[in-house]
Amino acid sequence: MPDFRAYSPDVSAGAAEIRLGPDESHHLVTVNRCGRGDPVVVFDGHGREWLTECTDPSKSAAVLRVKETRPYATRRFSIALAQALPKGSTMDDIVRQATEVGAARIIPLLSERTQVHLDGDRADKKVEKWRTTAIEAAKQCGNPWLPEITPIQTFAAFLAAAKEYDLKVVASLHAGTTTLKKALATFSQKHSAVRQNAPLQAVWLIGPEGDFSPSEMTAAVMAGFVPVTLGPLVLRSDTAAIYALSILSNELGS
Repeated sequence: MPDFRAYSPDVSAGAAEIRLGPDESHHLVTVNRCGRGDPVVVFDGHGREWLTECTDPSKSAAVLRVKETRPYATRRFSIALAQALPKGSTMDDIVRQATEVGAARIIPLLSERTQVHLDGDRADKKVEKWRTTAIEAAKQCGNPWLPEITPIQTFAAFLAAAKEYDLKVVASLHAGTTTLKKALATFSQKHSAVRQNAPLQAVWLIGPEGDFSPSEMTAAVMAGFVPVTLGPLVLRSDTAAIYALSILSNELGS
């Protein structure tokens, strides 16, 4: 795969050339030093890729000639991450790594124990920063899909809107948990009549430092979330998020 990748979300299906915007042009030409004649893979974040050649390495409006349209990348399943906001810049790392392991959606949450409080313009700027982080991660790892990053929402609002997922699991340090394998086996048994052995849309709910409160955990269970253990050790919220995504992706992929 060529070293150069660029993001362009609005490429038409039969495009003969792709013109990048100022930010992408700057990153491709100035930062990555792409020159005339260099191969560049362009992706739209929705599974489509184009193999192109740089014909005009303009730092503000690079032009790429389309040589080949890659087959559309399909998803057999999608996994969302509903993440209670951790302290500091940890959410940046979670977004980056969640993109690398193929999360389809990232939902930042405000919970009882969330220590980060964002509203108005600050919240919007944070979300835009996370979307930029996801683009950078997708370029680095070769992922043709970008996760949808939703606006920050409350824990209660998320639970009320979580009906679209056919598997809902919450990482828990509380008593009464099951393992992911058992949760998937139970799902398969419940859906055997319709021959759906595995979920098509799943969501992991991950708490902040100190986990969700008992009342939040109760509310999650009442909303259909299955409490799942991530093992005997107490993990950091960022470690828990990526570990949870990875093991579920591995189970569904196999």
